[in-house]
Amino acid sequence: MLTELHEKVLLKICMLLHDSGKDVCWGLTGSTSFALQGMDYKPHDIDIQTDEATAYILGELLKEYEVQPVTFSGNEKIRSHFGKFLVDGMEVEVMGDIQKKPADEWENIIPLDTLLDYVDWNGYQVPVLKLSYEAEAYRKLGRLEKAEQLERFARERQIRICRNLTIE
Repeated sequence: MLTELHEKVLLKICMLLHDSGKDVCWGLTGSTSFALQGMDYKPHDIDIQTDEATAYILGELLKEYEVQPVTFSGNEKIRSHFGKFLVDGMEVEVMGDIQKKPADEWENIIPLDTLLDYVDWNGYQVPVLKLSYEAEAYRKLGRLEKAEQLERFARERQIRICRNLTIE
């Protein structure tokens, strides 16, 4: 469940992106995405996955909240165009064109638009990363318990949707 602060900051981000008039590609990922998709989850921050161009657009739109400017950075397992912001006391992280390295080579960048679902929230169609993709990403990073939790929730949600369709 989203806190009042999460809702306030997410609404601000949705409005900024919508009002910018720019062609942007983004999706919520992590705890806020999970909560928005109906998981019983307490988010601690807002993580936004984007393409490279949108990472820098968001960096400009959130400039007044900047803690760490968007730049290309990473470690031995993951890299992206990363920036950190503090919006009304809420940490917001932006990650553009994420690449993972589960073995010896960096994976190709996956087009973000192929990974998105949408949640109808406060008058916005909020893009969220598909839970199946999130589970796979956690599995590649060795976070198996989290991957299994996401897969279980996605299966249970699909069963509920199918039952509702049968009833109607």
